[in-house]
Amino acid sequence: MPPEPIRVLLADDEPEYRATVRTLLEVTAGIEVVAEAGTGRAACDLAARHRLDVAVLDVRMPDLDGIAATRRITALPEAPRVLVLTTFDLDAAVYETLRAGASGFLLKDVPPPRLVDAIRTVAAGEALLAPTVTRRLIADFLRAPTRSLDGVTAREREVLTLITRGLSNAEIEEALHLSRHTVKTHIGHLRAKLSTRDRAQLVIAGYEAGLADDRPAP
Repeated sequence: MPPEPIRVLLADDEPEYRATVRTLLEVTAGIEVVAEAGTGRAACDLAARHRLDVAVLDVRMPDLDGIAATRRITALPEAPRVLVLTTFDLDAAVYETLRAGASGFLLKDVPPPRLVDAIRTVAAGEALLAPTVTRRLIADFLRAPTRSLDGVTAREREVLTLITRGLSNAEIEEALHLSRHTVKTHIGHLRAKLSTRDRAQLVIAGYEAGLADDRPAP
């Protein structure tokens, strides 16, 4: 049997934009739009009623903004991943939405194939954070480290540093000469110790701890 389609919620206060995205996704194999919302509050209500894999949210919506909506949706039992759409990549709201639990963000004018790829990436549990954009974004709103790494071991700190710099698990394995299982174990420990839901929040935690410019031990 073919795999179940990725179930998507679209939330944006511009009906024409929603219609454009829905049309794109309806002709894309393996993706199903199950609900649409024009406000943040409606998005939260729909997310609570439907089984979803990904919620695609505009940062700026009436009634309830994307930050509050993301926080509510990611707190749901069996919560979907959240992909944030924004007009400007250097936006305080984007940073706050990532802190609230979003798995990534995209500019609204991305080419259609990029949006489809992003939905699939986020649905698979991966973070969608381009290191160069993330560095610029967070540098604008973090002037000094704001997070403690108490309880994090030296090796876990090295792994978190490389995650913050945008390396994949395979690249971390090679850089630190670790097995795949060991890297995954360290990441699991980091998520538990730092109370993070996924890799995107680990990236944010690393920036907040001042690890963006750390260099790994040889």
